[in-house]
Amino acid sequence: MPESAADVAALQLLLDRSYAQAGAHLLRIHTPERRATAEEMVARLTGMCLLVVTTVSADGRPIGGPVDGVFYRGAFHFGSSPDSVRFRHIRVRPQVSATHLPGEEFAVTVHGRAVPIDIRADENAGFRQTLLDVYVPRYGPEWEQFLDSGPVYARIEPVRMFAFAMPPT
Repeated sequence: MPESAADVAALQLLLDRSYAQAGAHLLRIHTPERRATAEEMVARLTGMCLLVVTTVSADGRPIGGPVDGVFYRGAFHFGSSPDSVRFRHIRVRPQVSATHLPGEEFAVTVHGRAVPIDIRADENAGFRQTLLDVYVPRYGPEWEQFLDSGPVYARIEPVRMFAFAMPPT
């Protein structure tokens, strides 16, 4: 778990603030006993988790699609090709929404800004190592060469985040 105690505390504040501003419909579904805490989220969001990331086209249309997501230091990160439609949108209109929905019992949705990050920069060495820890066991040591071949990554700076978790039966 790369999250520090401060990361978890900040994530819990974000969740609490998001629910305080949520609409009545969401609150009827995400009742207090059906909300994942920050600690529960970081425990569940390990390794690669599929996200559907939605960007905004030039004419205001939402365009969503699946990406590999990595939850690191309390925020979702994802990568793609530098010439992907997704990153072309993000460079001009960084507003995004993303949802991780592995099943009916758990869902995380975040709304915010995608901020491109340089995985070669010293300040992102921890994230780079997390990527290697996730993908090298899956794809082999040559995955690091792929990482260095040019995919781009972004961190979603959250404005609102909601985490739904069905209590055990």
